Amino acid sequence: MAEKAGTPFILQGWRTRELRFAKGTAQSRMSRWAPDRLVVDYTRTMLGALALVPAPARIAMVGLGGGSQAKFLHRHLPAAALEAIEINPAVIALRRQFRIPDDDARFRVVEADAAEWLKTQPASIDLLLVDGYDTSGIPAALSTQRFYNDCRAALRPGGVAAFNLYDTAHAEHRHRLQVAFGAANVAVVEEARQSNRVAFAWMGPLAATGVVSALSSAGQRELREALAAVRVRVQGR
Repeated sequence: MAEKAGTPFILQGWRTRELRFAKGTAQSRMSRWAPDRLVVDYTRTMLGALALVPAPARIAMVGLGGGSQAKFLHRHLPAAALEAIEINPAVIALRRQFRIPDDDARFRVVEADAAEWLKTQPASIDLLLVDGYDTSGIPAALSTQRFYNDCRAALRPGGVAAFNLYDTAHAEHRHRLQVAFGAANVAVVEEARQSNRVAFAWMGPLAATGVVSALSSAGQRELREALAAVRVRVQGR
């Protein structure tokens, strides 16, 4: 989840391993016995975006953290090219502690400022996952209207972006997304058991209903509730 320089540390439990920047707040949580499983609710909700773009060829993630979504996608979406953009080298240095795969032909971790990196990726991404945080919340560079405009510009037609809005100023972020994508192309799902929400924004037209999902059967089972929630939220607008 980290997107700004800081000193991460690991909190080890019997069942979980957490990435933290401060006491009392987990940036990422991994099951020690099932490292590819999505433990935290909002990570599954964000990947509910796959209901809208069921077979993405290229996925970019803003913020690596403990690599929860990267590991899940690497395992369950083998046809997609994956890139995780992380500004903090200390976070990247912990990738083995969180069982994040090594770079290979379809996955890589890029050490870069995501706000600058996105400017170089016009109309090239099918699914963009934005989960960049530091100890103070969403970094300023990932909060501007320019950033949200660049997110839209980076998507291919039919592309979707998902944003974790764990921030007291979530209404401002939602407004900027509506300016960038258009109000009709933005939907928000509240997290019932957490104090955050996930915003979805897309470049129409979305994939037609009935397009076969590229997710593995196991991946579809793990995301069943999230996929259904996003379908209902978007189609029910």
